Amino acid sequence: MQVNPIYLRQIVPYETRERSGTVVIDTGAHFLYFVLGGGRALRYGIGVARSGFEWRGTHQITRKAEWPGWTPPAEMLKRQPDLPRHMEGGPNNPLGARALYIGSTLYRIHGTTEPWTIGQNVSSGCIRLTNADVIDLYERVQLYTKVVVL
Repeated sequence: MQVNPIYLRQIVPYETRERSGTVVIDTGAHFLYFVLGGGRALRYGIGVARSGFEWRGTHQITRKAEWPGWTPPAEMLKRQPDLPRHMEGGPNNPLGARALYIGSTLYRIHGTTEPWTIGQNVSSGCIRLTNADVIDLYERVQLYTKVVVL
């Protein structure tokens, strides 16, 4: 299964008071906006938190990683005890090709090995993009970039 075409990366009109370079995540619409300025943004389709794991807030990107390793948080291991305790980075890792760590939260903007989940409520709070999209966003986003989750 592929990504629904509505969720493909594209430049769109986007009026906001946020500065260019800001990341705005509209979880209800399943879109992440990288603000370009001049009333435009680069829009990416995303997978978001399933019911009970939603969150909102303003943070910053505090870490960036290429092919990140994954250690499930204790809360996730409690819900899913069969998960591995750690997975090295690589093509089969659930975090995908890149990860952008959001403040001091447990959450990340990351790639996925399941691109068909874009546009759905599927995660434990993280924001998923296709691997191609997260690589593109990773190149654009700097450390300490403002992230607004609506």
